[in-house]
Amino acid sequence: MGKDNQPKHRQQARDLRRREALRAPFERVLIVCEGEKSEPLYISDIRSDYRLATANVQVLSSALGTQPLQVVEYAEMLFRGGDRSKAIQPRAFDRLVAVFDRDDHASYHQALAKAEALNGKLKNDADESVPFQAAASVPCFELWLLLHFEDVHAPIHRNEVYDRLKPYLPGYDKGKGGYWAATKDRLDFAIQCAQARAAATSAHNGHEPYTGMHDLVSRLIHLKD
Repeated sequence: MGKDNQPKHRQQARDLRRREALRAPFERVLIVCEGEKSEPLYISDIRSDYRLATANVQVLSSALGTQPLQVVEYAEMLFRGGDRSKAIQPRAFDRLVAVFDRDDHASYHQALAKAEALNGKLKNDADESVPFQAAASVPCFELWLLLHFEDVHAPIHRNEVYDRLKPYLPGYDKGKGGYWAATKDRLDFAIQCAQARAAATSAHNGHEPYTGMHDLVSRLIHLKD
């Protein structure tokens, strides 16, 4: 039996050595997004711009569905069980982030509650407690992009967000990339606006404009610090 298992064990050891070689000595973050393109592309562009190794920052779309609760559940599932096809090992992260929108999702508040319940309760491969962050946006991720150009105080429907965003980003399309490069010069303004919204309301309100993207973006660009 020992001989039969030996090649598998050797392969696993080689895989581990490769991952350790590729992984830089800073926080390992797993980010699971509701969107299939806009959010993953935007975050991946930040990762590339700041040369964050994929072994440290994994960005994926939810494979369980686009409901906020499914996004949170997929992040938990990946953390606990890993996914060999994606080179993700069980418990191999120091922080989990679920990125999702309020929109009209029925499970929005359930997702916030589950993320809070999991926060600090999971243990990673170093036996350390792992923060679980919900980077929610009300009404949608595009509010974060709009805040780079103008402040938003009143409740707003996602269709109006798109309409107000397009003069700044002509031809905006959820399936396209390049929006990090198109907005990063105005990042400080966006962070100030998002912080002001966070001081006035919260993700739990679910009606007032809000986004937690400023926390996630700030964490990524300072990850090596």
